[in-house]
Amino acid sequence: MPSSPVPGVDRRLFLTSLLGAAAGVAGLSGCANSSAVADSKGASTAPLADRVPAGTSLKITSYSGTQQLQFKLAKLGELPFKVSNWENISAGPDVINAFRSGSLDLANNAGIPPIQAHFQGFDAKIVAINVTRKPNYLFATRPGSDIRTVADFKGRKLAFSQGQAQGVVLLRALEKAGLAYDEVELVPLTSNQFFTALQSGQVDIAPLAISQAPAYFQQYGAKGARSIQTDVVDLLSLLWAPVSVLNDSAKAAAVAAYIPYWAKGLVWTYENPDIWNEEFYVKTQNLTLPQARAITKLANKPLFPSSWAEAITWEQETADLLAEGGFVKKFEVGSLFDHRFEGIAAKSVAAEYRR
Repeated sequence: MPSSPVPGVDRRLFLTSLLGAAAGVAGLSGCANSSAVADSKGASTAPLADRVPAGTSLKITSYSGTQQLQFKLAKLGELPFKVSNWENISAGPDVINAFRSGSLDLANNAGIPPIQAHFQGFDAKIVAINVTRKPNYLFATRPGSDIRTVADFKGRKLAFSQGQAQGVVLLRALEKAGLAYDEVELVPLTSNQFFTALQSGQVDIAPLAISQAPAYFQQYGAKGARSIQTDVVDLLSLLWAPVSVLNDSAKAAAVAAYIPYWAKGLVWTYENPDIWNEEFYVKTQNLTLPQARAITKLANKPLFPSSWAEAITWEQETADLLAEGGFVKKFEVGSLFDHRFEGIAAKSVAAEYRR
């Protein structure tokens, strides 16, 4: 892959369009030379407290109420702290903006948002890892497209979200197919714009999550839209938080206490697909039962490694891939991981869900 920036993509305009007004142009002005400056005290290395102090609260992401429903159905009991807000956001750029504004303390994302935050000069750390082994994204074509394989992406318009998992899945697919960045046209969009861009023909290809794909193909499959499946895996699903949150001993203890709930909720969902299909996909996402079953059939078994070594290697490969395209500056990703939390998730689940 070429080491020069992607032709035709204005990097500052690209980033600004993804970040929105909350980040602001001023916040981006120094990002090219930034190395994620921490606060004046730096990232905390203090041991985690054994108990969460009374009165502690966190603001946590929960897309479409997923976490609350998981905890309820799995009968995990009350969290040992207050959740002042369950924020219905999931896209990496939106999460970073919420972190910046102080309206969010802990988020669930893929591996690319922490890299993007670092590039923007915002200091945040990864505190929990769930490894995925099967693809959780597929490539959808616009209606009437003649594209059949990734090799056919050459010369086509591809939806590309730099700050989200979909972006790195696309870059890895291009790399595996031997396609250089200048052999395709990357169209900067966020994932919530992919449906409209596909149906209107603004792009030829967009990566869709397996949970999104059934609705798209139900509507446009008869009009010639099809899926291009690959074995490209987005390895990491993770929890991460701003350093300012993790430097607060009470909030750090709450984060540590939350991780087992998160892990156990994912395990319960995996082990109880029939209940989850009815209670989540059918009742809250308005999918049919066959659509829900198609999604859970492709679901990854949760895996919470005791060691983060593989995750760090994969995250470094991702950061390097982005740097090759000129999307970020090259850096060592080890700084993104707060090892005080390593192993907490693994210890909270049965051995078959560990490494």
